[in-house]
This record gives sequence, C-alpha cells and structure tokens, in this order.
Amino acid sequence: MNAPLRFNEALLITGRAFQPFQCVTWIDQVGDGSLDLSVVDRTGTRLLGLTRISSADYSDPARLADLLTQAREELNRDGYRLQEWHMPE
Repeated sequence: MNAPLRFNEALLITGRAFQPFQCVTWIDQVGDGSLDLSVVDRTGTRLLGLTRISSADYSDPARLADLLTQAREELNRDGYRLQEWHMPE
C-alpha cells in the first residue's frame, strides 16, 4: 500500500491493529487534522493512553504502520496480548 491513506482508511486500519481490544479514535478538536486514539479493554480501562497521530503520519502507510507497531509493542511489554496484525498492502 503506497498511495496516501484517507482519514477513514486510517481509522479502519488503526482499529484492526489493536484487536481484541477496542481502539477509540477521534479527530483532534484543535483543527489540525490529527488523529487521537486510545486503546481500551472491555471494561473501559485505558490500556494505551492518548496517542496523537498527525495527518501527515496517518496518511502515509509506512509511517502509520511504524507508529501502530510501536504502540502494539508497548502494549505487549505491558503484558497485553494482541491478535496478529499486519499493515494491509
């Protein structure tokens, strides 16, 4: 996947990257187009604190993949087990 990602595509990819947990995402209210996300478990406990991804980062598939991989590794280090995931091609 080399073409720039649209916001909705980035949301879908981000949500799938953290299964079986829920990824809560929203557009930054400041208006700079950033994507804010948190990962929560089924009880609503925040596992991964607020992470901000700039529009330049979420529109670039390689950058988004790197950021999501880093976040997944952080959760794994904290003892959370995620389903296998790969960036779509």
